[in-house]
Amino acid sequence: MLDANVKNQLKTYLQNLKRPVELVVSADDSKKSQELTSLAQDIVDSSALVTLSKVQGARTPSMAVINPDNNSQITFAGLPMGHEFTSLVLALLHSGGHPLKLDTDVIEQIKQLPGKYQFETYVSLSCQTCPEVIQALNMMAAINPNITNVMIDGALFQDEVAQRNILSVPAVYLNGEPFSVGAISVVEILNKLDTGAASRKAEALSQKSAFDVLVVGGGPAGAAAAIYAARKGLVTGIVADKFGGQVAETVGIENFISVSKTEGPKLVANLESHVHDYDVDIMANQKANTLVKEGLFKLGLESGASLSSKTILLATGARWREMNVPGEQEYRGKGVAYCPHCDGPLFKGKRVAVIGGGNSGIEAAIDLANLVEHVTVLEFDVNLRADEVLQRKAKSMGNITIITQAMTTKVLGDGKRVTGLSYTDRKSGESHEVTLAGIFVQIGLVPNTEWLRGVVELTERGEIIVDAKGQTSIPGVFAAGDVTNVPFKQIIIAMGSGASASLGAFDYLIRHSDEAVIQQVKASETAASAA
Repeated sequence: MLDANVKNQLKTYLQNLKRPVELVVSADDSKKSQELTSLAQDIVDSSALVTLSKVQGARTPSMAVINPDNNSQITFAGLPMGHEFTSLVLALLHSGGHPLKLDTDVIEQIKQLPGKYQFETYVSLSCQTCPEVIQALNMMAAINPNITNVMIDGALFQDEVAQRNILSVPAVYLNGEPFSVGAISVVEILNKLDTGAASRKAEALSQKSAFDVLVVGGGPAGAAAAIYAARKGLVTGIVADKFGGQVAETVGIENFISVSKTEGPKLVANLESHVHDYDVDIMANQKANTLVKEGLFKLGLESGASLSSKTILLATGARWREMNVPGEQEYRGKGVAYCPHCDGPLFKGKRVAVIGGGNSGIEAAIDLANLVEHVTVLEFDVNLRADEVLQRKAKSMGNITIITQAMTTKVLGDGKRVTGLSYTDRKSGESHEVTLAGIFVQIGLVPNTEWLRGVVELTERGEIIVDAKGQTSIPGVFAAGDVTNVPFKQIIIAMGSGASASLGAFDYLIRHSDEAVIQQVKASETAASAA
């Protein structure tokens, strides 16, 4: 199943096992079962601490990873390759006693959860977000034997997907009931299970001392800003809903200078790891909702917490723009999707639409055309805006129809899922309906600045206006990345603007702080230079 290179890597990883691990495989005569059995044997051959047995399980093919010491169980229904191969390796390591990268208090909280929790998580193997959710739930299962998690490949178990009307992944069920759809972290899961956890966390955050630089956002701009601030010896914090932002949903990255090719999740992991190299207080799973100046800047969080800082650096990024037509919200996750790589496999053999004729839209159409029966691209403008090479590729494929001057007016559905859409031909004024199973919206990004209206100066599009040093209309408040009015939204530009804004904040502190702070900053800079 695995090639020689991957086998050698696996053997190296499994040297970290500290206790036995059992693999229990449920297989039949199908091709996927044979592949899973071969994979299980490759794992057994890689470590003397791994044993293999076979049973007839509830789902076939499937493989359970069991720690016989505490009887913890992590199951993969389907073949955990692609992005989920990492999830499998981590499940083996964590079940085998390798330390988890979780805070001690989080581990203890998981151990103390009362009751039993049976999670079922539906994924697609091309989904960028799914492994994060699988790995979060798997870590919880490795810690607490009263928690189990089953990864289910939606493309393989289509009957279950249809029965549960799953049209977006990752889709998590708890004890047979819907629990969450989309990205969710260990802390967010705990907040849903342990209702008092969020308030305890908010209280602890509010007790923190003032920061020199408080970065809001954990994407490329925020990560770069935090690193540059910490290297200057400044007391630095990051408040972020999640690390990575839009980059986490990016599949191929080929224009990040010095790196020929990488993927979004890998780059996000590297960003987070780099930030952890420095003394940065990372406050994840937190969203800001207010910003005022009361001597120091006060940043209010949705959790009810409040943080103080001498300077603020806003790097909240952007999110997918919505169509804002009737039916969109009603059928979000029920056929209306924003990530073709995540949800595309759920529409195999069906008819779908892509809204938007820019690079993102045409790339999505090309990718989907390899999975679905037919793709209809609707572009509002007279011409497509995608690069010519992408247009040629799309037009060469026999199952892509491109309609320009099309204004989407309504998402149609039967109450449970999308059945089509309505659009108006802007040239003739005629209305049309298209029968569809899914709609992928790819019409650009909108900055995450709703909470900043009336606080800092924004453009008509809601972007934060910054100067050459990244400073906003409020002295001491800086901004960087896609949330600002920089003309080009690129990962490498966001990183550069994050570094620039951080240096701007450093310069501000030197020029505007009292004498004691100036001496502290200068001393820190001297120490950093000496190092």
